[in-house]
Amino acid sequence: MSETFEVIAQARTDEGKGASRRLRRQGLVPGIVYGGHKEPQMITLVHNDLLRHLEHEAFYSSLLDLKIDNEASKVVLKDLQRHPAKPFVLHADFQRVSMAEKLKLTVPVHFENEATAKGVKLGGKVSHNITEIEVTCLPADLPEFIVVDMADMDVGDIIHVSELNLPAGVELTHAVEPETPVVMIHAGYGGATEEGEEGEEGGEGETPA
Repeated sequence: MSETFEVIAQARTDEGKGASRRLRRQGLVPGIVYGGHKEPQMITLVHNDLLRHLEHEAFYSSLLDLKIDNEASKVVLKDLQRHPAKPFVLHADFQRVSMAEKLKLTVPVHFENEATAKGVKLGGKVSHNITEIEVTCLPADLPEFIVVDMADMDVGDIIHVSELNLPAGVELTHAVEPETPVVMIHAGYGGATEEGEEGEEGGEGETPA
């Protein structure tokens, strides 16, 4: 991966909503790490440090170095609970990974050459139907994102899930049907057409009743 994220955490033993509220008042985020053929472990993270990581899109789809009281393990971020109205993270879930076992993770879809696509140059409008997708692969093959090259797309063209160009070792899960549209270019609205322009010219030549 192009970026390495180190997440610092501490083990915790206190449970319950009251304990979680106390942690949040101290600027900490309660969390849990599970998987990897080990027992789940409750942890805490510094809220502001976690927020800085979350500013990077790659953080959501990368292998992370999680250090709990100086013991390191490879994990991926599996879930976040955010406050519905405030910029606060309420809880974080991490999953341990084994480099020899495949994992499932949702990764973003990046659309390249959109502004210069054939159909866009002709006035077409782009509709993104899918902006992230679930993949399965070995941790070493985990992509930060899936690339969709739109350079040759014309008005009316559609790229389906089955047409995605996946990196080596990466497969799609069955979370999305193969014929689901990922992106399409449809005709623009409100623009004058040649037929409309001719109609206007013809109207000017008529004699009012």
